[in-house]
Amino acid sequence: MEPVLRLAVREDSAAVAELGRASVLELFPAFHDAVETASAAKHITTLDPALIDDGTYYVHEVNGEIVACGGWSRRNKLFNASTAGADERLLDPATEPARIRAMFVRSDWTRRGLARAILTACTEAARAEGFTKLALMATLPGVPLYKAFGFVEVAPAELPMPDGVVLAGVAMERPIEENTQ
Repeated sequence: MEPVLRLAVREDSAAVAELGRASVLELFPAFHDAVETASAAKHITTLDPALIDDGTYYVHEVNGEIVACGGWSRRNKLFNASTAGADERLLDPATEPARIRAMFVRSDWTRRGLARAILTACTEAARAEGFTKLALMATLPGVPLYKAFGFVEVAPAELPMPDGVVLAGVAMERPIEENTQ
């Protein structure tokens, strides 16, 4: 059966968090030690409910199971564990980039275009609201996906987790081209 892309609802939160944890536990050990992986599994996989409430978070569902998820935000927060400088303020589409947030794909569904479809949906929705650029804070396992979608590295970053662990990350951006359709 083919995955169906839809907007997430609050009832999806537990499944999304579980998918995120499983993804981190599987992918992060290739880039991070056990302490960093455990911290990431705890702190970056809790879904920010504002993403669902704002109607900017998507899931791919197959037979009632969520196999991929991700979204974008018009709010001033780069990733789930970020707090420095974050607030609930709406971003100005004319001067600030929309944020790509909380992208996870179940390991048996990788390399099938699901993340690309979510990124495309995010790009189109952000464009419709007047945004001209996307930004994200990539964890190391996500960098190849984002580069393939046209994001460029802006700067290496340190991602402080609430428990004091610091993960390596990469700030990335991508312009939103004008809709040519």
